[in-house]
Amino acid sequence: MADSDMAWARLDPAHVPPEIDPAKPSVARVYDAILGGKDNFAADREVAAEAVAAMGDGGGGARMNRAALGRAVRFMSGMGVAQFLDLGSGLPTAQNTHQIAQAITPAARVVYVDNDRSAYVHGQALLVDNDSTTVVLADIREPDKLLAMPEVVGFLDFTQPVGLILNAVIHHLLDEEDPYGIVARYKEVLVPGSYMQLTHFCDDTPEAKANEQVLRESLGRGQTRSRAQIARFFAGLDLVEPGLVFLPEWRPDEPVRFPLDAGGKLMLVGVGRKP
Repeated sequence: MADSDMAWARLDPAHVPPEIDPAKPSVARVYDAILGGKDNFAADREVAAEAVAAMGDGGGGARMNRAALGRAVRFMSGMGVAQFLDLGSGLPTAQNTHQIAQAITPAARVVYVDNDRSAYVHGQALLVDNDSTTVVLADIREPDKLLAMPEVVGFLDFTQPVGLILNAVIHHLLDEEDPYGIVARYKEVLVPGSYMQLTHFCDDTPEAKANEQVLRESLGRGQTRSRAQIARFFAGLDLVEPGLVFLPEWRPDEPVRFPLDAGGKLMLVGVGRKP
């Protein structure tokens, strides 16, 4: 998203909305800090530094995740998808879903959803001139409530294919919060020809497990899962080639260098099509 003077988080913490606590780190702002963004506070940067140190990848995994999102959105757009529901979208960074989709299909419609008020306020400010994109404050753990919101159902046409984006969000749902049931509810409303993109922390490396520990201690959530557990989220969908793979391996723009480093093995990514 473009720069804006209304981007409050670039100001002194004393000027942020009173309902936002700069001393309490948030998932969205920590991710922004790892990506080198400016929309975060000292508490967020402290957690980001701990996570990067645990991974030992200099934030490479987060950047690979962002790049994988771009490739997936371009793929879905190329398959004719012209509307996207981006859940747990976080704070704006370079090359967001709407920028990628609208570069291919200018009329593409995008709804961003996050339960982080800082992401909501910032997104509203930066999207004020984009009539085809909106941001909604809601909790993805309440799919029935979210899917009934006028800001969602009045903006997207669920009788037509939708690209469901779950980029680096489901690993912040704990097992006791029924992540499989939540994802299943969103898949249920998708018509045939819709797609779901998901990236998720994988437990294949000790670095990923160390990163999980940092997030659990600092944010109270963040959970690695096995390849088989992550594959379960795609139940009922047809995985498109190359299937469920590490971030750099999904339809890369350039040849992949092996062996993959810790950042390359941080997450798995897949895109599934609803038959």
